[in-house]
Amino acid sequence: MLCSAPSDFLTAHTHYRDNLKSMNETKTPPMVPPPARICIVRLSAIGDTCHVVPIIRTLQNNWPDCKITWIIGRLEAKLMSLLPEIEFLTIDKNRFAAELLRLRSHLRTRRFDVLLHMHVSFRASLVSLAVRAPLRIGFDRARARDFQWLFTNRRIRVRRNEHVLDSFWGFTEALGIEARRLEWNLPLTADGIRYAQSVLPDSRPTLLVSACSSHGLRNWRPESYAVVCDHAVRRWDMRVVLCGGPSVMERDMAEAIAAHAECAPMNQVGRDTLPEMLALLARATVLLTPDSGPAHMATAVGTPVIGLYAATNPERSGPYFSLPWCVNRFPEAARIFTGRAPAELPWWVKIEKPGVMDLIRPQDVIERLDEFMQARPPPGTAPN
Repeated sequence: MLCSAPSDFLTAHTHYRDNLKSMNETKTPPMVPPPARICIVRLSAIGDTCHVVPIIRTLQNNWPDCKITWIIGRLEAKLMSLLPEIEFLTIDKNRFAAELLRLRSHLRTRRFDVLLHMHVSFRASLVSLAVRAPLRIGFDRARARDFQWLFTNRRIRVRRNEHVLDSFWGFTEALGIEARRLEWNLPLTADGIRYAQSVLPDSRPTLLVSACSSHGLRNWRPESYAVVCDHAVRRWDMRVVLCGGPSVMERDMAEAIAAHAECAPMNQVGRDTLPEMLALLARATVLLTPDSGPAHMATAVGTPVIGLYAATNPERSGPYFSLPWCVNRFPEAARIFTGRAPAELPWWVKIEKPGVMDLIRPQDVIERLDEFMQARPPPGTAPN
């Protein structure tokens, strides 16, 4: 089964269109002959690795015979290994020194035509040294933090205030590819499909709640989630399912939401693998989540996202097709916690402060959910 983002959400998103309009007139001619071997360095996180997939699809569409190797974090590889045509070389970031030595030994006799250094971190740059390639493409100087510019010999075009996914298109442009293939087509596993069908066995509308980011200060209060869950059941007769990873933070959050809620949500936190969670997201009606990896996993399988943003800017890192459904309190957070307007802050700034997520009220989220459900076509309606 192949899944991609629906075209109706593309029309609601402005970044892609606006960045095409503002494209630098100086274009790089396509490589002749096309590269035979490309290596990508992007170790983490789940959301950012999801953003890499359309870049890979674009490369494959233009150069179908090119072999692509991806150096990636071990956790992220559990999801991205759904791409069978890609070679994955994994790094366990908890054993970084030993893993770096192992990678260097593995790549000692190998050569690539191009390195796409798509990860701005010093550790990722150390990893990039293991890759032997004459063309080493990295971010432009303004975005090449942690000295990334020292490890590359070509930079992508300068862009300002881009969504993370849009920033990655600079790498295909640097190879002379201007057309963009905005699709994921992540195959769902048979086990994943069976798992999703066991949790969501019928067509009843389902609100999935992935309540935690890996950064605790991006998380909303459990009692606020409970208010929204109860409204979803009462107003829309939705099935509510709590999902997420096995961490103590996520388990505790799920238990707290269930304790505050009247609707008895189904608790699936920590009970699935990443491929199974992807299939669950594909089967759901809508996902409610803060700035988190599942927001981008949902985007990859065409599921809309109601995102909760105050600590981070959704214009930079929100779910790509679902910005109209997000609650954005980042502008208020900027004024309250920094005394500055968002436009006065560096684009990458996060406002991870105690209490910042309290700027989002349950009623804000309920309004988004109601708007989404009212706009949703009735079950069985053929798409336009």
